[in-house]
Amino acid sequence: MLDAIAALPLATLLRGSGTAYLLVNAAHILGIALLIGSILPLALRLAGAFPRTPLPVIAPLLRGTALLGLTLATLTGLALFTANPTEYAGNPAFRIKLALLAVALVNAALVTRGRGWAQVLSGASPPPALRLMATLSALLWLGVLLAGRWIGFL
Repeated sequence: MLDAIAALPLATLLRGSGTAYLLVNAAHILGIALLIGSILPLALRLAGAFPRTPLPVIAPLLRGTALLGLTLATLTGLALFTANPTEYAGNPAFRIKLALLAVALVNAALVTRGRGWAQVLSGASPPPALRLMATLSALLWLGVLLAGRWIGFL
């Protein structure tokens, strides 16, 4: 299956064109910046930092920006994977990144689908469980970021 992925036209383009690879890689970094740059302030605010910043105002904006970043990072990450799937699949840091990403996504879904999120959007303070989940979210996304950077060193 990995050989079939490596034979895709996109994979061939990325391996054969430094410019195409550069552009996709830059878009991946932009997606990561939007994702982490939105999630960290939101998670920190939910966890109790920046108490004067009104959550009903910033939460929808930061969540939307994080979703945009996640979409861009996911699409470009999949594209980059096609360029050398066998190497990535065998890289322990890549596997750790995927595991952390899966847990971070589940946590994000739980944060934004629960009663605590609805309360926050209506102006109430985040309940303790949501504060804990927000702290976990920040740590998980930082872990995804670090594991992603680690890939190039293994």
